[in-house]
Amino acid sequence: MITILNRKEVCLTYDVKRQSEVRDILHANGIDYTVKVLNRKSPSPMAAGSRARTGSFGENPSLACEYKIFVHKDDYEKAMHCISK
Repeated sequence: MITILNRKEVCLTYDVKRQSEVRDILHANGIDYTVKVLNRKSPSPMAAGSRARTGSFGENPSLACEYKIFVHKDDYEKAMHCISK
C-alpha cells in the first residue's frame, strides 16, 4: 500500500501521453503506483478561479493538468530504471 509517508515521486509531467507511457511501463513491470492530478485551472478555496471571467483565451491547453506519479519508496530504484530505458 502506498501512503504519503512511504512514497517517492518518479514523474512530474504536464503531458497526458507521457504520464500514460510511464503508467504503462510501471504496470508492465508489476510496480504499484499512484497518480495525483492537479487541474491548474480549477478554483481553490483561496481563489475562485478566473475561468468564468476569461474563458480559455490565450491558454496553452497542454498545461492545464499536472500529473505526479508516485511509487513505494522500496520500488523507487526499479521504477526509475524501467522508466529510463
